[in-house]
Parts: sequence; structure tokens; C-alpha cells
Amino acid sequence: MVEKAAELLVTQKLLEQILKAPGNLIAMETTHVNDALVQFRTLAMRTGTSMYLWDPDGGISSLRESGLRVPGSKRITDALRYVLQSMHFGIYLFVDFSAHLKSADTVLLRRISRMQGANERKLVFVSSAFELPEELDGMFERLAVDDEKQPRMRLRDGRWIK
Repeated sequence: MVEKAAELLVTQKLLEQILKAPGNLIAMETTHVNDALVQFRTLAMRTGTSMYLWDPDGGISSLRESGLRVPGSKRITDALRYVLQSMHFGIYLFVDFSAHLKSADTVLLRRISRMQGANERKLVFVSSAFELPEELDGMFERLAVDDEKQPRMRLRDGRWIK
């Protein structure tokens, strides 16, 4: 069961924020990382949005179609190269990444941040606390999911209020 604080963590509105972000690199900070991933999977299945998850144990896998993995993407460097060379739209979620980011990866991240075109690729780094390399400052759009401070909407006199 999802905790009440994380219940509305990943919503259509958050997905729209990710899609409308001017940059391709997004840092999403939340205390409920696992709950957020479950909700991203549900959102990918409901909306049909191409979303992928990278983790150090399995590499890149599809959130919509469970079991569909990209071979040779366990190392973060290989996963970033795959995203850079892919010609398809997608949102790529990276978790447990901080120990795996090397200085050589910053070159790939810079190239991804400068990508433009119709087939946008968004990289969303999801963590409870960010410690990104200093070279990457200014390249990331930050999304802080403020779990505890989201007001609950209530129906009063036929209108929804906060």
C-alpha cells in the first residue's frame, strides 16, 4: 500500500512538467523513490508514454512492457550512449546512479543536454538527495516533489478548494 504522503506523487501534472521542461536533464528529488517508480510504471501503462528505467542490476528496461530490457545497458556509460544514439522519444528514469557516474559520463550528459529535435529524450534522475558532480551544475532542471506540503483538495459547495 502506498503511503498517504506519496499517494499523489506522480501525477499527470508531474509528467507534463517533465515533458515541458526546457532541458533534457531533470533532477527529481523525493523521499519516496520506490513509490514514485511504481506510480511512474502505472502512469506509463495508462497513458502509453514511452518510459524506461535504468538500474545498475538490470540496465534499461521498459516500464510499459515488463521484461523488455535493452541488452548491454547495465553500465551507466552504455545506458547514456544508448539514449544518445536512440532516435525515439522516451523518458528515461535513473535511480541508484550517484555511485556509478564517472567523470567520463559528464561528456555524454553534456551532449544529451544539448540535443534538440522532434524525438525528445528526457533523462530524469530520481533520488532522495542529490550529489551531482560539480561539472553538471546548471545542466539539470530541478523538480522537488514536496510530499508533505501538498494540500489536499476538498469539495466544498460544489467547488474543489485547497
